[in-house]
Amino acid sequence: MDALQLKRQLITFTELLFREGFLDEQFHQLQQLQDEKNPNFVVEVVSLFFEDSERLLNELAKALDQQNVDYKKVDAHVHQLKGSSSSIGAQRVQRVCIVFRNYCNEKNVEGCLKCLQQLKHEYAIVKTKLEALFSLEQQILAAGG
Repeated sequence: MDALQLKRQLITFTELLFREGFLDEQFHQLQQLQDEKNPNFVVEVVSLFFEDSERLLNELAKALDQQNVDYKKVDAHVHQLKGSSSSIGAQRVQRVCIVFRNYCNEKNVEGCLKCLQQLKHEYAIVKTKLEALFSLEQQILAAGG
């Protein structure tokens, strides 16, 4: 596939991610910060998001598995995940975090566990989609685009 076809595919895929609510305007703003001096800026920031999110998801699972759940601790982890997902424009992850925090405030362990599963699901999807997006960008560069 030539660079032009790949670029069209990239544009279509990116538009789909926005239309389906995986990404929001913040992701565009992140892309605007990338330049020749820092050509891997978006990939680096998103990679940090992936690392941080996986750590937080593990911490949340441990915290919710306790006999006496520390809802302040759970809420702090969810708040952190909400902030980092917001900073890269991972809109669907951010929305689940908002609901999750409400369950923390209510001290509703069933609601928290349900949100944790939903959060893991949305995170896995956005990670797969962003990795596919970055892969397309690499293919374009390799094709000389």
